[in-house]
Amino acid sequence: MLRRSDFRPQSLAGARLCKHADYQRAYAASRKRQSASMSWFLAPQQPAYPGAEPPAGPRVGLTAGKVMGKAHERNRLKRRMREALRRHVELLPQGCDLILHPRRSVLTLEFAKLEAEVVRILSQAKADAARLGRTSQPLAAPPRPVL
Repeated sequence: MLRRSDFRPQSLAGARLCKHADYQRAYAASRKRQSASMSWFLAPQQPAYPGAEPPAGPRVGLTAGKVMGKAHERNRLKRRMREALRRHVELLPQGCDLILHPRRSVLTLEFAKLEAEVVRILSQAKADAARLGRTSQPLAAPPRPVL
């Protein structure tokens, strides 16, 4: 018999950016992209220091500055975004760090619309990550003409 816990999606436990230095590396290696209700940054993962191994698996970071409102509003916003991400963790692009900056309008957005926006961003980020992966590989030398 299936239990309710069998249907629970994966968690974001190991897939979150935690350290300030990780955010700074991601900001430095990416460019800002805009969507209807948030801006986001996608960067290839980098090791914490030279010689270190890069992180295993994709990671996501959420930010909500004081301009978003009081602490309880920012916390609620981040909880809602974490839940939307948790439901679609399989869409996170492999080998990349993703940072989401919501706009104030997200505070009043219905959860279904927020979830749809997160899915759209994750799909676009996955496509961008695939494009980054293709262009970051060294190009093969052109064939030499036979004389």
